[in-house]
Order: sequence, then structure tokens, then C-alpha cells
Amino acid sequence: MENFFDVRTDLSTLQQSVHTLKLEIGKVIVGQEQMVELLLAAVLADGHVLIEGVPGVAKTLTAKLLSKSISVGFSRIQFTPDLMPSDVIGTSIFNPKDSTFQFNKGPIFSNIVLIDEINRAPAKTQAALFEVMEERQVTVDGHSYLLSSPFMVVATQNPIEQEGTYHLPEAQLDRFLFKINVSYPSAEQEFRIVLQHHQQNLNEMIGKVTTVLSAAQIQELRNQVRTIHVEEKLINFITTIVANTRNHKSIYLGASPRASIGILNGAKALASMRGRDFVTPDDIIHIIPPVLRHRIVLTPEKEMEGASTDDVIQQIVTSIEVPR
Repeated sequence: MENFFDVRTDLSTLQQSVHTLKLEIGKVIVGQEQMVELLLAAVLADGHVLIEGVPGVAKTLTAKLLSKSISVGFSRIQFTPDLMPSDVIGTSIFNPKDSTFQFNKGPIFSNIVLIDEINRAPAKTQAALFEVMEERQVTVDGHSYLLSSPFMVVATQNPIEQEGTYHLPEAQLDRFLFKINVSYPSAEQEFRIVLQHHQQNLNEMIGKVTTVLSAAQIQELRNQVRTIHVEEKLINFITTIVANTRNHKSIYLGASPRASIGILNGAKALASMRGRDFVTPDDIIHIIPPVLRHRIVLTPEKEMEGASTDDVIQQIVTSIEVPR
């Protein structure tokens, strides 16, 4: 234990960077602190994010502001029912000059990729994201093309069932580190939003957002997050919770080992953002719902009762003794 306290990680730069990012995004976004915090945690943990909320609660705008405050490439893909896989990853085009096929990269070849209304594209197009989200590469005609780091998918979807939407495959949902549920703002927050838009237009507000971090700086911060100390009893706490999702009476499909790794990485990112070079049980408990809520499927009986995945996750967490 003495050795642990002798070698401490200096997180002052990381904390200052996170604080500055929040200030830049806060120039436009009112409230939504949890969404912003989890988005920044995903950046530090090198994970993808699925944001779910009704239209008009600033899901897309927040993702755009995040990309504007980081000096990396940004692309936006609007998913529609007629979108093809080649519209996402690119396609090979025949070059008559030298009689060869040349690969034209699609919009997925960027650093922060915003996929708007991801649940509006069919399974064929969703499958185009499987390899790139997990392996950070695209394989076309037997050739693999690596994406530059950092690479992060921020996807949005509307929870209300409407015509022209599709259920995302479980294999794809499992590739998202977090699923963030965005609710309506409070009455006081909505007043501030409307007042802000009355005083200046949106483009003026967005224009005030400045770049805070570079790709190299993000990599340095990620390297720091990886060094965050986690005791073995806390790792056991994580794996016990995830294992309980696989034999719970209310759950039809439990979480995979990727979920355990996601909780670990998310908790380390959260601890570093809070200025600690070690993870506490509170960090784990805080990060569990956004990591698990999209990875488990409730039984039909439980769904008919109106229960949510968050309710069942809460039951599991409270039934397990928290290590101290």
C-alpha cells in the first residue's frame, strides 16, 4: 500500500482539460450535465456512445459541439431507410487509366463520427458498422484500411416508435460503451434556453466555442486513464454484477464480458475526471446503468409489467454487497 501512495498520477492537466471542455460546451448547452459528463468519459475511455432522447433535447448539437472543441476530423451521417453500406464505409471505383479499382473512403473515415437517427437504417447498413466500431478498421475487397486515432462514434436515436425505424442488432448495441438517456430540461433550464436564443442566434453561440484539445493530447489523457489504480476486490464487484445479469429471472439476455471491461474503463475515466488516481465503488455504481442498460434484454413478462432495464439493474446492484 505504501508503494501505491508513493507513485501518484498527476491528473491536474486532465482535470483542467475536462473543465475547459465543459465550459466550451456550456456556452451553448444549458443543463444536460450527465450527458456531457458521460460523453467526455467516453472520449477518455476510447468508447462509442448511443444517445437516446425525444427530438429537440440537443442530442445532435452536443455531439457537434464536442467535435468543435476538439481539434480532430468530424463527419456526420444521416441514417435513412435507403442508406447503403457503401454510403457509410466507401466503395471501390474503377480507374480506366491504369485499369485498377481505387477505394474511395466514406464518411466513416473521420475521428468523431456523428450518426443521426441511427435506428432509421436497416440491418444491412447497421452491419457495416460492426467491424469499424470494434476494430477501428474497414475491410473492402480483401484490403483493410485503418482509421486514424481517436475514432469515436456518437449515435442518436428517438425512443418513440415511429414509421421507418429499426431495432438495432444486439451485436451492434454491445459495441457502444454507453447508452445515455436524455430527458426534457427542467422549467428553469428551459427558460434559460429560450432566453439565450432570444438574445443571440444559434450560429453566434456555436461560433464562440473554441478548440481545447488536439488528437495527441487526447491520447496522452487516455494513457493517464489507463494507469488509474483498481483493486482486485472492485474488479470482482464488477464481474459479479455482470454475471448476475445472466441468471436473473427478469432478464432474457444478459451482458457479455465486454460489459465488464466497459464498466472498468468507464469507472477509471470517471475517477480521473473527479481528480482521483484510484477507482471507488461509487464510481462503479455510477457508471453501471449507462454501460448495461442497452446490453440486457428483459423477459417479455417483465416488459409487459412496464419495468425498465434501469429498474432491474438497480435491483441487481443493491442485492450485492459493496466492497469497502
